[in-house]
Amino acid sequence: MTRLIEPVRTAPAVARPGGVRSRVGWTFVLLTAVAIVAYSAVPYFTASLADLAGQDVGLAPTYAAASPFVQGALYVHIVGGAVALVAGPLQFWRGLRTRAPRVHRWIGRVYLVAVAVGGVGGLVIAPSSPAGYVGFFGFGALGVLWLVTGWRAYRAIRRGDVPSHRAWMIRNYALTYSGVMLRIWLPLLLFAPFVLGQSWEIDTAFPNAYAAVPFLCWLPNLVFAEWLIRRRGLPSYRLPV
Repeated sequence: MTRLIEPVRTAPAVARPGGVRSRVGWTFVLLTAVAIVAYSAVPYFTASLADLAGQDVGLAPTYAAASPFVQGALYVHIVGGAVALVAGPLQFWRGLRTRAPRVHRWIGRVYLVAVAVGGVGGLVIAPSSPAGYVGFFGFGALGVLWLVTGWRAYRAIRRGDVPSHRAWMIRNYALTYSGVMLRIWLPLLLFAPFVLGQSWEIDTAFPNAYAAVPFLCWLPNLVFAEWLIRRRGLPSYRLPV
């Protein structure tokens, strides 16, 4: 019976020396991840949700009146996502893998635990998303895929399949990086009516913009990740011919 998608190796997986573009791309990812953690995650640990809600900070207005269980899941999601965002780029640092493989392995363990913690927390808070059903299905699918790709990456390295492990880690961090892309897409969509010459009101512009990001923040990331995986000759997926 033909599967919907099947893994294929598109080219021999060979070690490629890191070029200038690779270094620039890696540095950009790391710096934007750190910046988003500092801007979006740290404030939640400087004041209570009630105080942050009064300042209209992030998701605080949505979850300030939620049950303690849901509020706890929010903090779990924030901690897991923040750790994964910052630890992830270190896993793609070739020098660290080569010179300090033990450190690479330990950071990988921390990263995957953070993904598991953040993913479970994300699934708990997804039904309360201010984007309604779109947020529930968009962020819910993101949480499921985040957990599944992390598990596949772990299982691949446990059986010694390094190329598959690398491919699944690329997919997984593409999903982790949705935390950054959400903050990039949101202002772009928020002010898009100005570029299109349409009327603009914050009461309608923000809900419209936020309704798009539950899927937009991670779907293009996965497409780019699969392109990168194929470019590097790692096991990728294709529709059967």
